[in-house]
Amino acid sequence: MKTSDSVLVMIMAGGAGERLQPLTRGRSKGAVPFGGKFRLVDLTLSNCINSGLRRIFVLTQYLSESLNRHIQEGWAISSAGLGDYIYCIPAQQKHGSAWYLGTADAVRQNLDLVGGRNVEHVVILSSDHVYKMNYLQLVAYHKFKKADLTISAVRVRKERATGRLGTLEVDQDHRLIGFEEKSAQPKTLADAAEYVLASMGVYIFKVAALLQALEIKGHDFGRDIIPGMLGRQEDIFVYDYEKENKIEDFEMRVKDGIREKVLVEKTSDSSYWKDVGSIDTYYEVNMALVAVDPPFSLYGERWPFRTYQRPMPPSKCILGGRASDSIVCDGCLISGGTIRDSILSPGVIVERGALVEQSVIFDDVIIEPGVRLRRAIIDKRTTIRAGTSIGYDPEEDRGRGYMISDNGIVVVPELA
Repeated sequence: MKTSDSVLVMIMAGGAGERLQPLTRGRSKGAVPFGGKFRLVDLTLSNCINSGLRRIFVLTQYLSESLNRHIQEGWAISSAGLGDYIYCIPAQQKHGSAWYLGTADAVRQNLDLVGGRNVEHVVILSSDHVYKMNYLQLVAYHKFKKADLTISAVRVRKERATGRLGTLEVDQDHRLIGFEEKSAQPKTLADAAEYVLASMGVYIFKVAALLQALEIKGHDFGRDIIPGMLGRQEDIFVYDYEKENKIEDFEMRVKDGIREKVLVEKTSDSSYWKDVGSIDTYYEVNMALVAVDPPFSLYGERWPFRTYQRPMPPSKCILGGRASDSIVCDGCLISGGTIRDSILSPGVIVERGALVEQSVIFDDVIIEPGVRLRRAIIDKRTTIRAGTSIGYDPEEDRGRGYMISDNGIVVVPELA
């Protein structure tokens, strides 16, 4: 039996994503668009498929219709009879009258999915993180350590983790000796006072250990279950994501004046991880994609990202329309407008004299003549009327009812 055959994946996709409002007003966090043509959940699902893990349950709850449809249309893989499947599992109140009360409670209410499937290990993932990870390397590490639970962790600046992420302490053997969930004063690393070791929300359990762990009172892995396991002296180890995770892929290099494709270890890709927990972080990770040498690349051949793709014609620039340093997806029509440092999702129309700078535009948005957009996120199927300026006058933007983030990003909701 292959290693992957004994591993079951559960993806947590029920979160409301309150700090991503208004982008999560009508969709779950995992269904939020990313990079033009993808959804956030596509990154986790692609990591699974690229790692050879093809037995996947996506646990949904909050506003799940969009996510369910996306996975059904874009992720129909093979046959369950052959052991390949991705199933969306809605909250069903299997234990009493409560919906999912946290990540651990979501797994607890679905333990019936684990039994009778020759499962030895359960990988638990989030649907809203941006990273590349070969989960089979994590499985191998977990087995080598003979761990009951292995937690993948990454170094994060203290200010990013404070009050937001679970932070860890380890001994010289990478055994977990301390865990704090969203601490106001997280403990920093001995060799880097500006950094903490943060949980990535990536866990792998032995099945027997998972069953025992879920007997601990509480609803959340970070807040309740992991601290409870520490108190019982379980074998918990930490996987150093930046050190252990290796992703090889092709990139173009110039040697002796000749451009050639070479296979390299993509170090930046292998160590990049972002928790998309706020509008500012969401904007930051999207804008990073348009850089000449982005820290996270969508263009790998050996580690591709998959998604549902609408049947649309190629994009076209006409009447002097132009786009520079931007991502422009299928079906866009730039008719005399100018695009700079931006992301245009499928089906966007930019009309004459319009200027779009440092912005993220969702599907089927119409930007009429003379519009000016700067540092904005425009939700799908919105029409920005002729002559409107967004991102230049915060008071005027607030007066229109738009949300403005701490860093000044203007969010225009759907059908505003």
